[in-house]
Amino acid sequence: MPLFRVPFIVQSIYRNRQWRGNKKDCVYLTFDDGPEEKTTLWLLELLKKEDIKATFFCLGKQIESCPELFQEILNNGHAVGNHTYNHEKGSHTSSKKYINSIKKTDVLMNSTLFRPPYGRLTREQGKKVNMIGKKIIMWTWNAHDYDQNMNEETIIKKAALIKDGDILLFHNSLKSSKLMMACLPKVISIIKEKNLLFKTVA
Repeated sequence: MPLFRVPFIVQSIYRNRQWRGNKKDCVYLTFDDGPEEKTTLWLLELLKKEDIKATFFCLGKQIESCPELFQEILNNGHAVGNHTYNHEKGSHTSSKKYINSIKKTDVLMNSTLFRPPYGRLTREQGKKVNMIGKKIIMWTWNAHDYDQNMNEETIIKKAALIKDGDILLFHNSLKSSKLMMACLPKVISIIKEKNLLFKTVA
């Protein structure tokens, strides 16, 4: 069974990364890999209906493919962050290529937030990312909506583990669309029942 919560020992090892939000009684809804037209349009409507502001970690290539949709994310008052240009995995990419991918995406957006694809980057890359003025944003609860072996019932059950300060990881990509769309409204309902507020990552 995949881990939904990131163990504290992992968080303590990588202290130059932000794992949790800093406001009490709040959670932080985040989405990776977009914008993708079908999924993101649906998501923006849901967030507007629920009066929720979220943080979108966008790929440079997707911003170039859907510039109007990226602007719509901003127009709706959501925060954005850099997720590299091509979804490079840090452990399989040279530091020079990795940083260049981030800088290429920086041309398309204005944000100090960065989330490494797969949550993977080397210590050297982490230092270089910090040196160019980025905060490395991770997560404490992962929906695993990209996992083709995952199911809606398990995600809903594990949502009971969500607590204040958590940064929640979902995806607004075509691959994740079916599971994300099925479970997210129910996860939002569970969070609201806990009397937790939704904030953007800062």
